[in-house]
Amino acid sequence: MVDIKIIEVANKAFKRKFIQFPFELYKDDPYWVPPLILEQKKFFDEKTHPFFKHAKVKFFLAVRDRVICGRIAGIVNYNHIEFHNEKVGFFGFFECIDDFEVAKALFTTVADFLKQNGMEIMRGPANYSTNEECGLLINGFDSSPFVMMTYNKKYYINLIEKFGFQKAKDIYAYYMYDQGIPERLDKIAQLVMKRNKDIVIRSMRMKDLKNEIEKIRAIYNSAWSKNWGFIPMTDDEFNYMAKSLKEIIDPEVALIAEVKGNPVGFSLAVPNVNIILKRLNGRLFPFGFIKFLLNKKKINGVRNITLGVIEEYRNRGLDSLLYYYSYKKGTAHGYNHTETSWILEDNYPMNKAMIAIGAKHYKTYRFYDYNLRFLKN
Repeated sequence: MVDIKIIEVANKAFKRKFIQFPFELYKDDPYWVPPLILEQKKFFDEKTHPFFKHAKVKFFLAVRDRVICGRIAGIVNYNHIEFHNEKVGFFGFFECIDDFEVAKALFTTVADFLKQNGMEIMRGPANYSTNEECGLLINGFDSSPFVMMTYNKKYYINLIEKFGFQKAKDIYAYYMYDQGIPERLDKIAQLVMKRNKDIVIRSMRMKDLKNEIEKIRAIYNSAWSKNWGFIPMTDDEFNYMAKSLKEIIDPEVALIAEVKGNPVGFSLAVPNVNIILKRLNGRLFPFGFIKFLLNKKKINGVRNITLGVIEEYRNRGLDSLLYYYSYKKGTAHGYNHTETSWILEDNYPMNKAMIAIGAKHYKTYRFYDYNLRFLKN
């Protein structure tokens, strides 16, 4: 039997292999969406991504008989540790052939790394945190992911659970196809507007993007502060994400709620560019950029990434009003289907609201925990 070697990614050559491995693994999978290689290079560059300013990250490759057969990252996020007061480290970017011995070697390597850094729990997957792509797809393998959502091989479930990981939390994705504004949502929205004449729902002002981003960042870090797994985004992280989304944001479905001119809530939906990315195979050049521009108008779906209202304005129906306008503006602008993701399994008000407006819970993603005390020295 050929030994499995775990190699730390310590130079550009190995980083290139780390990025390219999924392209080989998923080459025959009709549902996988290849990421843009150019963006991946920036994403994994510690000089470019602001996450590295408050985290320690190590990337690893599994090699057997000179062939790469897996990859993973170990992540110590000091902001998470401080905010939640828990010694939880993360694994992320896990990709692996269907071989438990390879997966075991990768998980053991990250577990050792986390334990050496004082962590008591290994959680994941998170790429890098809950503010980016995260969670393992455990059902809903019959369609491609929407933008900024994960996709993985179904056998990953067995590899992870066989190692000893236990469920930490499930998160849900809901799908909805345009069949007209649901009567229930329309009635609620009209009632909310009648009772709260000082509420204004408006589109994001792209010409004043810097100030708009600051308003959204303040609401985001306030509205989600008590949610499981939430980590406040630093200014640099929020600006990095905003810059990444700038080229695809459609202001018609990026909404801000104001009361007397003060921002109190927002709903951010983005066009599902994954429809186009599937055709580019990771490359914008030499002809990919032209294809992107030519096909941009063909995007007919959006992903509702996040919707939040600051605490003092909750329970007034403002969330329903944001849903209403998002639906109304989106369909008027040519979008006929949407995914709302992700929602915590125990966020009962949000899950109830989704079902009430006719959305279908069609995908589930899972976070796993592994107690590092079980790891043998």
